[in-house]
Amino acid sequence: METVEDNLKENTMKKHITKETFIIFGKGLLMGTADIIPGISGGTIALITGIYERLIGSISGIDFKFIKCLLKGDLKSAWENIKTIDFALFIPLGSGIVLAILLMSNIIHYLLENVTAVSYAFFFGTILSSAVVVYRKEDKFAIKNLFPVIGGFLVAFLLVGFTVFQIEHSLFNLFVSGIIAICAMILPGISGAAILLLLNQYEYMLFALKNVQLLEICVFSTGALIGILSFSRIVRFLLREYKSFTMCFLIGLMIGALRLPYKEIVGTMDSAIPVLISGLFGFAIVFVLETKFGK
Repeated sequence: METVEDNLKENTMKKHITKETFIIFGKGLLMGTADIIPGISGGTIALITGIYERLIGSISGIDFKFIKCLLKGDLKSAWENIKTIDFALFIPLGSGIVLAILLMSNIIHYLLENVTAVSYAFFFGTILSSAVVVYRKEDKFAIKNLFPVIGGFLVAFLLVGFTVFQIEHSLFNLFVSGIIAICAMILPGISGAAILLLLNQYEYMLFALKNVQLLEICVFSTGALIGILSFSRIVRFLLREYKSFTMCFLIGLMIGALRLPYKEIVGTMDSAIPVLISGLFGFAIVFVLETKFGK
């Protein structure tokens, strides 16, 4: 027989689950918005909101043995395997990411076309602030950690400096672009949208999203799924075995990635005041997010 105390505990647990689900959904909205912006990474948002390691661990921990069990007709074993998947994370987070991408693609495209310098100034502020937030999370910063910072800086700085490759929009290229872009998206500092821009697929995929071109979207998404399932295992290993080194490398990536928004700001700026205000706002909002969600 349930007691009053048992009922209170159950209600408290339900409220906690509901609140956590809502918060994870909100983080998904932020990540999805970031993922379609050239210059800022969804991985950066995951990092500053305190969900990055859980996300990488949950993705890399998915075991596909349940497919083999289903094919054999062993439903019990399949269900036991499926239950280990972190659906409490994936469902609300994935829903937020997908919803944000669908809703924000038109808005982001409009802002980048019409208020380019102000938009990229905001991105510049968020990226720089994210690097500061990640640095503050490190308990100690040894001199030896300067090497991965410099390495990460050079990788991102050189990568975003490449000119756009004139790659055609075939289904195979979309598939490969999905693999490459998602690997960048889960790395704080490297923007998956910027990689798509480099591969000449960014505007094409925005157009596909706006016009709901299901074939192109499915092919790209399949590549992204394969990429994230594979690459997440590498990131998980690095965070487990070489966490300090990896985090410092990610800081370097974020700083080096500032080259992209800086180039856009300098090339399109009409007035310095709105650009400065936008940059400061972007810088401040990351600290607000980190304070609200980063714990």
